[in-house]
Amino acid sequence: MNRPRYADDDTQPWYRQFWPWFLIALPAAVVVVSMHLIYTAYNHADDLVVDEYYKVGLAINQQLGRQERARALGISANLMLTPGQVTVHTPEGAVSDATLELVLSHPIESDRDFSVSLQRVGPGVYNAALPAPVAERWHWILRDGAEGTWRLDGIVEASDLLQQGAQDTL
Repeated sequence: MNRPRYADDDTQPWYRQFWPWFLIALPAAVVVVSMHLIYTAYNHADDLVVDEYYKVGLAINQQLGRQERARALGISANLMLTPGQVTVHTPEGAVSDATLELVLSHPIESDRDFSVSLQRVGPGVYNAALPAPVAERWHWILRDGAEGTWRLDGIVEASDLLQQGAQDTL
């Protein structure tokens, strides 16, 4: 028995229909998004975990000794950061080095860390150009240039940041 042919009968093959492609597109989109997330996680991982934690733990004793040495010598520092420049003020007579090393580290991304060599421009005043901008909550380490006998640590506070056009008073 022949069935009558209706006008709304589907005569197209499956690959020309909407619903099979819609059902295929859903899992395909999930695969593409998953690959993108894997790429992002691999290339932009946070640097909060230290790979060599044992060596870092042993170095803490040396850092504490250098901080104690700075305290015993009466060394303190005040940082002033302007766009493109850093100025460090130390008590007069406490530091006699011609250069100091300042290490600025980003709290999360270690690839943004950098160090600058500060040159003495006056008694207790050191200055250098910054290669990258620094914002609040960055960590800083100040140490003597050659010997490495003392060290100061701190965090960049809002008071350390001078806006563009502000005058630096000594």
